[in-house]
Amino acid sequence: MEQEIPVQLADFDTFPNLVSLFLDRAELRGDAPFLVAKKDGVWVPLSWNQVADQVCLLAQGLRDMGLVDGDRVALVSENRPEWCIADLAIMAAGCVTVPAYTTNTERDHVHILDNSSARAVIVSGAKLAKPLLPAIMRTGIAEDLIPMEGLRQYQSGGLRFHDWAALTSGDAARARAAVRARMATIGRGDTACIIYTSGTGGAPRGVMQHHGAIMCNVHGAAEVIAQDFKWEKERFLSFLPLSHAYEHTGGQYLPLGLGAEIYYAEGLDKLASNIEEVQPTIMVVVPRLFEVLRTRILKQVKQQGKAANVLMNHALRIGGNRARTGRTPLLDRPMDAVVGAMLRPKIRKKFGGRLKAMVSGGAPLNPEVGTFFDAMGLTLLQGYGQTEAGPIISCNRPSAGIAMDTVGPPLRGVEVRIAEDGEILCRGELVMHGYWQNPAETARVLQIDPATPGDAPWLHTGDIGHFDKRGRIKITDRKKDMIVNDKGDNVAPQKIEGMLTLQPEIGQAMVAGDRRPYLVGLIVPDAEWAQDWAAANGQPADLATLKELSEFRAAVRAGIDRVNEELSVIERVRQFAFADEEFAIENEQMTPSLKIRRHKIRDIYGDRLNALYKR
Repeated sequence: MEQEIPVQLADFDTFPNLVSLFLDRAELRGDAPFLVAKKDGVWVPLSWNQVADQVCLLAQGLRDMGLVDGDRVALVSENRPEWCIADLAIMAAGCVTVPAYTTNTERDHVHILDNSSARAVIVSGAKLAKPLLPAIMRTGIAEDLIPMEGLRQYQSGGLRFHDWAALTSGDAARARAAVRARMATIGRGDTACIIYTSGTGGAPRGVMQHHGAIMCNVHGAAEVIAQDFKWEKERFLSFLPLSHAYEHTGGQYLPLGLGAEIYYAEGLDKLASNIEEVQPTIMVVVPRLFEVLRTRILKQVKQQGKAANVLMNHALRIGGNRARTGRTPLLDRPMDAVVGAMLRPKIRKKFGGRLKAMVSGGAPLNPEVGTFFDAMGLTLLQGYGQTEAGPIISCNRPSAGIAMDTVGPPLRGVEVRIAEDGEILCRGELVMHGYWQNPAETARVLQIDPATPGDAPWLHTGDIGHFDKRGRIKITDRKKDMIVNDKGDNVAPQKIEGMLTLQPEIGQAMVAGDRRPYLVGLIVPDAEWAQDWAAANGQPADLATLKELSEFRAAVRAGIDRVNEELSVIERVRQFAFADEEFAIENEQMTPSLKIRRHKIRDIYGDRLNALYKR
C-alpha cells in the first residue's frame, strides 16, 4: 500500500548507509511508482518493489563475478532507471561506484579506469561503449563488462561480457536477504562512490564520498523541503548528468530519501514538454537552463501582443523592487495582484503547475535571472557547494529570506567559517575523507585547526566570501583558478593551456569561460614558427601584420583543433583571439615564477574575450 504521509526527519539519522535507506523506503512505498521513463512515447514506471528486486539481484550477480567489499565498479550511462539500479546495486554488493561522464573521451576513461583500478564496468549500450572499450583494453584492469542493452561481444582478451536481463532476474527474496546481511557491515563512514572532478593540475581527482556525506546532504535538503514547503508526495524530473555530484545527490538520493518519484527527461531538446507532462514538484537545475527558459518565456510573451507585454513589464518592475527592498512596496500591490491573476498562472502552467521550487546549483546564478523567476511567481533557490562536500554546503530558503546575491545559510549539520584571508571553510559529516590515491591534494584541502587538533578537518573550498547580517553566505570571488561553466562543469584551465602550448604554432595560451557556455582562448603565437610560416607563404615577418591574415589564423586554428581532438566536449576551445604581446614579467602578465596572472590578463583583454561569445 502506498504511503501518503512521509516519515519524520529524525528518521534519516537511523540509517548506516544509502542502501539501507533505500530498502526501508522500498518497504514503505511498496508497489508505488519510483523510477519512470518514456518508452515508445508512454511514461512507464518501475515500482519501488521492482527496483529493490533488481538492485538486490544485480548486487548478487556482482558478488558471483568475484567482486569483494571495496572493489570499484565504473558506471557509464545516460540518465535512466538502470543508472539508479546499477548505482545502488554496486553499493549493495559492498563495492564502490565510479561514475563517468557520457562525454568522456577514451583518454578520460583510461585515466579513471587506471586510477580507480575498477574491476568491472557497467555501460548503457554501444554508443557509449565506443570510446570506453578501447580504454578498458588499454588499462587491462577490468575483468567484467555489463551492458544494459545488447552489445556485440568484441575480441576482448580476458574481458567477460554479462547479460543485464539475466543478472536482474532470479530469486529476489534470497538476494534481498543477502544484501540486508551485507549492509549490516557497511557504516556511514564507508566509501559509497568515487566521483572524479578536475584538479588544479589538470588530472581529474577522485573524490571519495562516503555514505554519511550523501545522507547528511539529503537530510539537510529534506529539512528545507519539510519546513519551508511542506513534505508531500514529491516528484522530481532528472536531466542533469547523474555522474555529476549535484544530480547524484540532489536528483537521485534526495528523492529516494523523500520516498518521491523520479522521472527521466528524454533530453534537453524535449525538456520543456517533459516539464509540462511530468508536473514535477521540485527541479534540480543549473543556471544555464534558467537563462534558456527565461529567453524562451520572454520571446513567447512578446508574441502574445501588447497586453501580455504590459503585464510582463509590470511583473519585472515589481520583481526588481521586491529584490531591492525584500518586500512588495504598498503602491505595487494592486498591480501585483493583477499580474498574479493574469500572467503568473500561465507561466506556472508551463512548469507543470505543481512546482514548489527550482534549486540552482553547480555554478553561480546571475541575480537578474533569479529576480525574473521570482517575478513570474516561481520559487528559485540558489545552492552552493562542491563535490568534496557531498556536494551541498548551503541553500537559500524562504524562512531565512531569499536574497538572489547570496547562497543562503548552511544546511543542517554543516559548520561554516570564514578564514582570515576570506576563504570559505566548512566541516561536518558532509566533507569527503579525501581524494583517492592522492594524499598530497587531500592534505592541501583538508586541514585541521592547530588550536583544536582533536577536531575534524576543515575543507578549504577555494571560494572567497562572507556572511550577511541574516547568516546567509555571499560569495565574492574564487580563490582557485578552476573554471566553472554555465552548466556547472568544472574545467581545469592549466591542463588545456599546457596541451595548447605543446603545439608548434602556439607559444602561450590562456583559457577562459567562467559562467559561460563554452571555452575561449587567448593565444600568443610561437615567434619562430610564425617567422617560418611567413617565409614559406611569402608574407612579411611582422607578427602584428600576420595576425590580420585569415590564412595565418587558420594555421593557428589547426593547432587548437588538434588539441580539441584529445579533449572532452566541455574542455574544447571553441573560439580564440590573439594577444597583442607575449605574457611577460615585465608587463605584469606573468609572475616571477612564470605563472600567468589570470586576473591581470582578463582585465586587459576582457572585452576581446567577451566578443568571442557574440560571434
